[in-house]
Amino acid sequence: MEDQPINLHNFIRPLKIGAIECPSNLALAPMAGITDAPFRILCREGGAGLVCAEMVSANALKFESQKSLKMLRVNAAERPLSMQIFGGDAQAIALAAKLAQQSGADIIDINAGCPVKKVNKAGAGCVLMKEPAKFGQIIAAAVKSVSVPVTVKTRISLTRGEILGPLLCRIAQDSGAAAVTIHARAAVDVHSGPPNLKALEDCCKAVRIPIIGNGGIVDAQSARAMLETGCAGIMIGRAAVGNPFIFRQLAGGAPANLQDKINLFRRLTEENVKLYGQCTGISRSKKTVGYWVRGFENAAALREALVRARSLEEVLAILSEVKV
Repeated sequence: MEDQPINLHNFIRPLKIGAIECPSNLALAPMAGITDAPFRILCREGGAGLVCAEMVSANALKFESQKSLKMLRVNAAERPLSMQIFGGDAQAIALAAKLAQQSGADIIDINAGCPVKKVNKAGAGCVLMKEPAKFGQIIAAAVKSVSVPVTVKTRISLTRGEILGPLLCRIAQDSGAAAVTIHARAAVDVHSGPPNLKALEDCCKAVRIPIIGNGGIVDAQSARAMLETGCAGIMIGRAAVGNPFIFRQLAGGAPANLQDKINLFRRLTEENVKLYGQCTGISRSKKTVGYWVRGFENAAALREALVRARSLEEVLAILSEVKV
């Protein structure tokens, strides 16, 4: 007897974060170097109810870094948009939140879960989990500086031992956060291993504000398991790279076929070149090309050819010859 398809119909619904109405509770997670405007727009068209931008350094914004200021740009086609900022200084976070709102962000998200050493050395990311008082101060500073909702993205724990999630969710709520996204893995595990769904369920029970689950969602089965914890929504990261239609697919729509993937990658590359210029635009597209060519015949050779391409014309010529 064939397995019956997993139905998420009863779990997918609109999501309200503060005063912001998201058309669905399926969100795109922030990913450094990946979730820029061209990719976010593809995911919105692919069914994401909310997209989150790659994190921007509050300290860099404080010193008026032009590169960081450009990262705050918002395209109307991607809204509702959450702009993620990171930093360990409350004043810098407050300024960054203001700048993000002025640039058009619908929601300001604070990163308090990234385990990358460079981020942690700045007193940001998951190191904020070690200092609950500072964690709350950072959130409160952002809340006081803007009129849009402020959210925070953190983790269930630092190690596989002590669970910090429920405590951090309560602090976030008390500090004025409108929602919390919980990556249901320990910081030491980064992206490895199964999510701790029991601890995530405890987070949902600990507060009144929406909890958005994150970590290890790759298909309808894993999405349903996380939604069954009581999460108001789920956030999908790497599974959306190369497949921005995953949100539509989880909602019962048709998955992207190989021709769709070719068309989407072509469009992504064209938009990257428009936004960043030829050299940087092509480079950003190459960063994720391995995800896009999965499932194709001779995928390794196709990936190698695209990685070697130096211009938009070369990329388009290679894509035009792909047989699906």
